[in-house]
Amino acid sequence: MEKPFWETVPLEEMTQQQWESLCDGCAKCCLLKLEDEDTLEIAYTDVACRQLDIGNCRCMNYAERSRLVPDCVTLTPKKIPDLAWMPKTCAYRRISEGKGLAWWHPLVSGSADTVHEAGISARGRVISERKAGDLEDHIVDWPEEDFS
Repeated sequence: MEKPFWETVPLEEMTQQQWESLCDGCAKCCLLKLEDEDTLEIAYTDVACRQLDIGNCRCMNYAERSRLVPDCVTLTPKKIPDLAWMPKTCAYRRISEGKGLAWWHPLVSGSADTVHEAGISARGRVISERKAGDLEDHIVDWPEEDFS
């Protein structure tokens, strides 16, 4: 039996389709984060980017996201190792670190719903930045939980 592409193709050699399919749809990377200026520690919030459809955990304007939200980070294979704020559950981070995909990842499970069913995603846990107010009132720990 042939191994799946994510086990044989390095991130930097993946096609655009392969790269995009690694996104599990958790939306954790779309959460606003706070960085302590002194310690450089990252604090996650339960506040989602204004472009995130919080019901389905997908960007409402994916193709235009960088223009609409100038500080939106476009992920590339070269950037992944330097993005310490990427959640431990993120497929891009896991592959970059030499780990496999978790059982709940859609490419493994065959269903886009398992990421939500496993409690990995932001679905049902976030509010839009348009409604949030002060970010410091929204600091949470759950984005760093790793259930894989």
